[in-house]
Amino acid sequence: MEDGKSSSQSAGKPIRCKAAICRQAGEPLVIEEIMVAPPCPYEVRIRIICTSLCHSDITFWKLTVPPACVPRILGHEAVGVVESVGENVNEVAPGDVVIPTFLSECGECEDCCSKRSNLCSKFPFKIHPWMPRYENSRFTDLKGEVLYHFLFVSSFSEYTVVDINHVVKIDPAIPPNRACLFGCCIATGVGAACKVANVEAGSTVVILGLGSVGLAVAKGAKLCGANRIIGVDVNPDKFEIAKKFGVTEFINSKDCGNESLSQVVKEMTGGGADYCFECVGLASLVQEAYASCRKGWGKTIVLGVQKPGSQLSLSSFEVLHSGKTLTGALFGGVKAKSDLPLLLKRYTDNELQVDEFVTHEVKFQDINKAFELLMGGKCIRCVIWMDK
Repeated sequence: MEDGKSSSQSAGKPIRCKAAICRQAGEPLVIEEIMVAPPCPYEVRIRIICTSLCHSDITFWKLTVPPACVPRILGHEAVGVVESVGENVNEVAPGDVVIPTFLSECGECEDCCSKRSNLCSKFPFKIHPWMPRYENSRFTDLKGEVLYHFLFVSSFSEYTVVDINHVVKIDPAIPPNRACLFGCCIATGVGAACKVANVEAGSTVVILGLGSVGLAVAKGAKLCGANRIIGVDVNPDKFEIAKKFGVTEFINSKDCGNESLSQVVKEMTGGGADYCFECVGLASLVQEAYASCRKGWGKTIVLGVQKPGSQLSLSSFEVLHSGKTLTGALFGGVKAKSDLPLLLKRYTDNELQVDEFVTHEVKFQDINKAFELLMGGKCIRCVIWMDK
């Protein structure tokens, strides 16, 4: 068994490395040495360069009911280098820089062949503890106990194994601490604005929740030429920050007085926004976003991750008579292999700026500090470096 610093030495053998393991819901992650099995056919073993912490990681770290499970290696927003590949992998080779993605793109199923969907039906998205193709794990601890996967990525480990349908090769010149953001945050927010909503120039956009995804929506809306971008949050400290991302006006939802948030939005916009994006993950906010949209053509796009089992309640009378649209946008409607390279090109062409998303960077051994920063509202994105 090798420590796997070079692909020629470690290919086909288990690698011993460090991982940050969630052993109990809501408890600090434990950094331990683990074994990472070699890739099976159609799989890629990746040495993670850096990963960033997303609110979805926190949601599932806290969760105590299914699909939660422990012990698990969380993390899904990362960039790394291919260490070795299994049989039948021709897209990438050892040494390639890649982004692992939680959504697959097989390129063969009806959905992948259609421009209308990014939801592969051959390898569908699931909150799953296993590899997508074989229903088992590539991780064990030093006692031989199985460690569960997360969102088909599990990037809180020095090495991980990912199915080839979840791997996107990228330009190695892109800084890793920027490239990793495209594995979730940037793709979700910018994609939702540009691809799913297809925001029209001169329009009015409302964003509920000014975390990293909400700010990425603002970036996308600005790229599309939106005239007014109204940010909504309970934390007034976020308002000045959000201006840098294109937000033009603000609502503190705690200061609406006797009016509902949707009433305030309608008064500000003369009848409702053209587009509303829910980026928090609360059913009540989805309903407020829908109510804040203009009748006849308003679109509400849901991006926030809510706890499993949460229910929406909408008036069927209003749905029929208002003529509005409500849709979800997993990964911002972005196809991993087809669309991510186009988004990355907008970054390398200086059309899309992402530097301001990274407010903190920590060493791998300080990963729990990243959780504290994000939960405390102290940062937008915290990048975790594996070897610094």
